[in-house]
Amino acid sequence: MTAVTPAPPSTAVRPAPAGAAPPGRPAGRSRLRTLAGFAFGAALLFAVAPLVLSDFRLALLAKYLCVAMVAVGIGIAWGRGGMLTLGQGVFFGLGGYAMAMHLKLADAGPGGMPDFMQLYGQLDELPLWWRPFASPWFALPATVLLPMAVAFGLGSLVFRRRVRGAYFAILSQALAAAMVILLIGQQGTTGGTNGLTDIKGFFGYDLDDPVNQRMVYFIIAGTLLALLALTRQLIHSRYGELLVAVRDGEERVRFLGYDPASVKLVAYVVAAGMAGLAGALFVPAVGIISPALIGIVPSIEFVIGVAVGGRATLLGPVLGAVAVAWARTALSERFPGTWTYLQGLLFVVVVAFLPGGLASLWALARRRDVAAQPLRRGRLSLGRRRAERTEVPAA
Repeated sequence: MTAVTPAPPSTAVRPAPAGAAPPGRPAGRSRLRTLAGFAFGAALLFAVAPLVLSDFRLALLAKYLCVAMVAVGIGIAWGRGGMLTLGQGVFFGLGGYAMAMHLKLADAGPGGMPDFMQLYGQLDELPLWWRPFASPWFALPATVLLPMAVAFGLGSLVFRRRVRGAYFAILSQALAAAMVILLIGQQGTTGGTNGLTDIKGFFGYDLDDPVNQRMVYFIIAGTLLALLALTRQLIHSRYGELLVAVRDGEERVRFLGYDPASVKLVAYVVAAGMAGLAGALFVPAVGIISPALIGIVPSIEFVIGVAVGGRATLLGPVLGAVAVAWARTALSERFPGTWTYLQGLLFVVVVAFLPGGLASLWALARRRDVAAQPLRRGRLSLGRRRAERTEVPAA
């Protein structure tokens, strides 16, 4: 009889569970770095910025942070899901108009009509579809749920028919153009080209008061940090891994039994909800919402900020959106006639020399450091061997 030798234990590499730390990095260390990063961001936004910046610059930063919220959603849909969304201005506008309609009705008082309706004189009473927005219990959820509902309806039709790539980008851009045309054509109910302007109050607080403006800034900053925390949990979950798998090999995911259309639809709807929330907070920060802020050009600028910052990272879209918005303001102040060319040059340079965006600078530096470590060790050992050879023996 021949003895049966037990098989050695399997040495196959098993996939790490969702949310696990990268190989070579302990999970506790990764969590500590994440908590430290959020603490640093909170200190920067809540302590440093209000002390360093004037009221005017702080209001501009609040505007930039609203744009950064849209960029976070684009980072999920485009960076993780591979869906180039060129129509996020639609969802930004839906959330902004929902909030502005409520604030205009609050300024008009019970049973009153907004000032622009009285100015144009095209209506004798408040339209029926305006009346629910008088209640904050309807208006506030609508700023997020309405964009998500529109995204769900559009995404269900598009993704089920397997529309993707450039066709999806063009379709989303056409939606933004149609939205602008609709708003401009309804001057009596939407304000037309001017939009909804001269918003003075925010749930009983006077927006002309600098103290209340700072309160709005703190709300926006806290919301941005909350969205970043939610996004991090999403991209490190099993759904986040599945979304990346759909981006890299949609047919393989379908073969494994998953529905890629449903996976992409969730990311698209979440990005729309973030854009709607950003638009709602943009209104009290700036005091206006108009078709010029939600059309094709603003939608493209959202994407440019994400591309400059780095669409495949968590903080890249935020940093890129803030950097591009700040550059637009700074360049327009110093070079009123040529700032658009300089902004375009900035985008071209970053895309040409840093395809991964500004966020890839840290990764490139780490790769170079890791690649240089063996060379450093070799030089160090060579130096030690030379020292040992030249060492004079003791008498």
